Amino acid sequence: MKVIKPYQSMSKDEIEHRAMDVLQRVQAKRKRPLKFPLDAGHLAESLGLDMDCGEIAPDEQGAIAAMILPTERKIIMNESSLNLPRGFEESSIAHEIGHWELHIDQNAISKFVELQDSGVETNVEPFLCRSVNTQQGIERQAQYFASCLLMPLFKIEDVKRGRDLTKWRHLYAMKDELGVTISHLTYRLQVLGLIYIPKDSKQIYPGRTVS
Repeated sequence: MKVIKPYQSMSKDEIEHRAMDVLQRVQAKRKRPLKFPLDAGHLAESLGLDMDCGEIAPDEQGAIAAMILPTERKIIMNESSLNLPRGFEESSIAHEIGHWELHIDQNAISKFVELQDSGVETNVEPFLCRSVNTQQGIERQAQYFASCLLMPLFKIEDVKRGRDLTKWRHLYAMKDELGVTISHLTYRLQVLGLIYIPKDSKQIYPGRTVS
């Protein structure tokens, strides 16, 4: 019995729906509306996940950005990845929430925990998260989930109101309001078709969905 689901292709709409489901579940536990920028650590805790950080040594496949201990419901961030630009930590935690929601079998975890509680010795390997640059399908899915979680469509519509998305100063103001990195924001806006930035260029053009 494994706790990691076999890789499955998922549409962006499905991933967006799963991220919105998380926001709705967290909001249902609150009396007040969620505030932006979102605190990804708070979202994780609201889902029953513990947060920690520490030194995670690389293995034979390279650097490890974070890991999840499934039966302990714990996310451990590599402390070396936290000394990065503001907004990176929130993106990283949201990315791990994406793995938890999309790629870890919650029913299998419950069965393992029941076995452990009954005294049966079990061994569940940690889920290791590597750089998105590995181009692994699950990493791309988790990264898109993170962008949907931290920048849901309704909030994108709110922060872009009255702004010119082809001007960098407007995008930087938006990324501050959303609490994300500028690269994460431009990624989200390009996927939504709101802007287009050619590779190795700083020029921003209106996207396909802009009339």
